[in-house]
Amino acid sequence: MNQFLSRRAFILIPFMSILKIIFKPIQVFASSISSREEWNLSKEEWKNRLTPEAYYILREEGTERSFSSKLNNEKREGTFHCAGCGLPLFSSETKYDSGTGWPSFWDSLNDAVETKVDFKLIVPRTEYHCSRCGGHQGHVFNDGPRPTGKRFCNNGLALKFVAKE
Repeated sequence: MNQFLSRRAFILIPFMSILKIIFKPIQVFASSISSREEWNLSKEEWKNRLTPEAYYILREEGTERSFSSKLNNEKREGTFHCAGCGLPLFSSETKYDSGTGWPSFWDSLNDAVETKVDFKLIVPRTEYHCSRCGGHQGHVFNDGPRPTGKRFCNNGLALKFVAKE
């Protein structure tokens, strides 16, 4: 029996599926995350402000294809801002190559992101959003480098890079 089909996986997969049915997690879209009053825009206002791809990620909690973002290879000094509202989220000093195909950071700027639990893949994950407009950025995992041990795995289309002058 291979590693994936171990006895533990054979028991846990149906068990987790049953728990998901019982608890019926409510799907909360990024647009319903509390945002500051001035960024509480309508669906149409967000669609006019963003490209269709950025809207899908920021407002519908979508994910872009891995290795598709130019920001994955961005090496200059600067700051990564929310593509929805322009709030600075990450410093280039915390960016690193995680090998996942998405821009990754080991820490966010103070008070820049807020988190919530995501059950879309049955197993709970920590999703994070821009603290100002509520735009979905990505997920944070506990497999990053020191000093935090965190990996903020970000969608490139959810970010705008501003180079240091």
